[in-house]
Amino acid sequence: MMCDDRRMTSGDYRVINHANWESRVRHHAASEEYQLDRYRADPRLLSEVVTFDLPRLGSIAGLDVVHLQCHIGTDTLSLARLGGRVVGLDFSGAALTVAGRLAESAEQRIDFVEADVYDAVAALGEERFDLVYTGIGALCWLPDVRRWALTVAGLLRSGGELFIREGHPVLWAMDDPRPDGLLVMAYPYFETDGVPFSEPETYVSQAEPLDSPDIVHFNHGLAEIFNAVWDAGMEITSFDEHDSVPWNALGDAMEHVGGGEYRLVQRPERLPASYTLRARKR
Repeated sequence: MMCDDRRMTSGDYRVINHANWESRVRHHAASEEYQLDRYRADPRLLSEVVTFDLPRLGSIAGLDVVHLQCHIGTDTLSLARLGGRVVGLDFSGAALTVAGRLAESAEQRIDFVEADVYDAVAALGEERFDLVYTGIGALCWLPDVRRWALTVAGLLRSGGELFIREGHPVLWAMDDPRPDGLLVMAYPYFETDGVPFSEPETYVSQAEPLDSPDIVHFNHGLAEIFNAVWDAGMEITSFDEHDSVPWNALGDAMEHVGGGEYRLVQRPERLPASYTLRARKR
């Protein structure tokens, strides 16, 4: 990632990130990594992200599920194939167009709603869901983790659950590996006003650079996340840390280890790369 020192006004992050995600869609929809044709051809196919989650997610058959920040819907489709009554929400209209066509061609009924995640309760209804699912790489786009947790709690029925797997805040704080291979924490671990970057390429193979390469990232420390969840009226029922993450976050310092997961080549026990958290609304 290339850091950009330009200062932003408080509302700029959403405009910048929305333009970036809109520009990613055509690359992602055409990529071998997302393999949309395989989902259309194989009604049993689940995404590698959801497959990783399954041992901790358990059965969701018959549950009302909302997938926040669903992007082009491969994980959303996978949740529906597990028997959930699924709604996908994202702020990118271009992404939801692809997601809707994918679900239709896969003959899977999924409702997709275009809205900012912070507006999810207004867009979808209060206390409507048994499960809020948030996949990998979602919280890093949101500036206020407490507001996010209150949104999740507002969507859940009493006894409903949050499931999230996310990049670890230690990983988000890492700079690109140095020439000598040393890993350095160069960016904030705790929640700040955001760090701007310019990334002409996304996390899939692409033939040309993004039309809108600028992004704003936000990190949230584990204590900030835990306290936000607790203060929103949820109790944490499980928490796991993993030494792998489903994209190559550190270039040559990481290797693919199967199932779409990447971990450090040398001494992977050094780095908590992702975590899984479950919580229940009291």
